[in-house]
Amino acid sequence: MIVMNENYLQLQASYLFSDIAKRVTAFQDNNPDRDVIRLGIGDVTRALPAACIAALHAAVDEMAEDASFRGYGPELGYDFLRQAVAEHDFQARGIDIAADEVFISDGAKCDSGNFQELFAPDTRIAVPDPVYPVYVDTNVMAGRSTGWQDGRYQGLVYLESTQANNYIPAPPKDKVDAIYLCFPNNPTGSMVTKDQLRPWVDYAREHQALILYDAAYVEFIRDASLPQSIYELEGAKEVAVEFRSFSKTAGFTGTRCAYTIVPRQCQVYDSQGTAHPLHGLWDRRQSTKFNGVSYPVQRAAEAVYSPDGKRQVRELSDYYMANAALIRQTMSGLGYACVGGEHAPYVWIKANTDSWQFFDLLLNKAGVVCTPGAGFGKCGEGYARISAFNSRQNVETALERVGAALSSA
Repeated sequence: MIVMNENYLQLQASYLFSDIAKRVTAFQDNNPDRDVIRLGIGDVTRALPAACIAALHAAVDEMAEDASFRGYGPELGYDFLRQAVAEHDFQARGIDIAADEVFISDGAKCDSGNFQELFAPDTRIAVPDPVYPVYVDTNVMAGRSTGWQDGRYQGLVYLESTQANNYIPAPPKDKVDAIYLCFPNNPTGSMVTKDQLRPWVDYAREHQALILYDAAYVEFIRDASLPQSIYELEGAKEVAVEFRSFSKTAGFTGTRCAYTIVPRQCQVYDSQGTAHPLHGLWDRRQSTKFNGVSYPVQRAAEAVYSPDGKRQVRELSDYYMANAALIRQTMSGLGYACVGGEHAPYVWIKANTDSWQFFDLLLNKAGVVCTPGAGFGKCGEGYARISAFNSRQNVETALERVGAALSSA
């Protein structure tokens, strides 16, 4: 008899975005003549940068000739992309990250979910609330929760991010082993300063903990004084890994390319307290379970760092950030308290009602899809996230509909 991993039985309902998709499908089936504008999931809508398309075509042409054809690539990424990442994203900002500390993958979601495989089953995990669901669900799947109670998984430590603390959680008073942080934050859109990030690095060093720092939305930071990487803080390379993605930076949601930084001085410990390099463990995991990102896609990602690529990527993020500013301005004008939309493509709205009721109201009355805050955690109840990832015309139309729906509700 094949016995299942019973930890999966603890997972509540289905994945948040699957629930949203089912509700939207049901609405469209019942209202075939109404169009729906999606401002829910963080999926980009504009074409890839021209520099990336040119590189993609050139790489595909290489694959068409025996002399330049590529088969299996290096599991950890081609050197040309690893070096470009290290040079442009870190060394250019005075951060000493080497190319061999860059691990190319097919998505920050995959990496942030898979990284917990390196931890002991009894590792004590801390997650923000509200939180990107992958951090929580993958640890529940691994058996780090003892059950569901009062809207939370028992055994996990929740770091409340609320209006009272400007959606920036404080380090826990008790000892934890691994901490997930995300800035610019998904879902709230909040951003942290170096002074606000410093206590986390100090905490991790004091307790020999590990920070899993999700910086997938770094391209949207508009204030150069804010940290672009956790490694801008002294000592962070000893206690943090960093996840980044080309999905939002350059529109690679359908192309799939990302990377994780694992510094060589970052350590984990065995049950006897002996230190081991985390770099080698992640190297072993990826080499065993991952066959690498395709050569054409990695060439396309490399083009992000060309002069044309940098300009085109900035134009993309400027476009979405203009949408975000309009969303925030409109919702604030309707009397809703908002955060985000300044350094992130998400606006976090205090809905003044149940999250799913607000979702249903916008869907049924306006034909607009948002994301209910309750899906991100207990502290998300009563909130909704609106994404700026759509065309300007669709955003304007959606906001007109939302304004009419909320005014008549």
